[in-house]
Amino acid sequence: MTKFYGSIEAGGTKFVCAIGDENFKIIERVSFPTETPEETMPNVIAFFQQHQTDLAAIGVGSFGPIDIHKDSKTYGYITSTPKLPWQHYDFIGELKKHFSVPMTWTTDVNAAVYGEYVAGSGKGLNSAVYYTIGTGVGGGAIQEGRLIEGFSHPEMGHMQVKHHPEDDFAGACPFHGDCLEGMAAGPAIEKRLGKKGQDLAADDPYWEIEAYYLAQCVYNTTLLLRPEVIILGGGVMKQQQMMKNVRQAFTKLVNDYVEVPALEQYIVFPALEDNAATVGCFAMAKEAALHN
Repeated sequence: MTKFYGSIEAGGTKFVCAIGDENFKIIERVSFPTETPEETMPNVIAFFQQHQTDLAAIGVGSFGPIDIHKDSKTYGYITSTPKLPWQHYDFIGELKKHFSVPMTWTTDVNAAVYGEYVAGSGKGLNSAVYYTIGTGVGGGAIQEGRLIEGFSHPEMGHMQVKHHPEDDFAGACPFHGDCLEGMAAGPAIEKRLGKKGQDLAADDPYWEIEAYYLAQCVYNTTLLLRPEVIILGGGVMKQQQMMKNVRQAFTKLVNDYVEVPALEQYIVFPALEDNAATVGCFAMAKEAALHN
């Protein structure tokens, strides 16, 4: 009997649910808007019920913060998210009411870095860091096959950054104001300029300001972790000129202090594009099924 693996990428804007095979090929995929749990979760459950007979395991990568500790009373919960309807929501508990298969639970960016590690820009390497720059900013890191976590998962998107000299924007993060997410995420761009980043011309002067913040992110990550590759994904990075801008700004920040790999191999786009988290969830689900 062919066994399939389930993936749930629970993002801030939409949920992407998929079924894949043992080679992480997507067999079927659907997406739903991220509304309230009462509106969104029945769609998720209905999708996987169609494949229940062949479902071996489910991997979930969710927006956070989330509780990742299996010995915790609230393991599998979304915790202090600014999305109020999802605060303290028992995500894994709800799934277990309907499916008796192994499940894995991590952040959406952890799932993405894992996907890139097993099948994308980090394949064959020992370490990788992935950032998504979109509705929010999030980051995940992996070292020798293990996600880097401690008492909880990283929240790299809220690192502090210096203001660009020509940017007087106060920041859009409700918790920290001018952290990385507050200065560089999609909503910050729109709040600052009065229009979405996708509506800006490729040569708009703002993109150099954006690159300055993202370069600080790469700089901080380089000095803290020295990974073999840093992968930048998400909607803001759909602006193809951004990669060149970030590499240039990063070079100025480092100022030859440390040696880094060739930037064309060090600061890169996700090879799996928008499928990184889905593939990561498949891979984690497959491991859970093997070890169950």
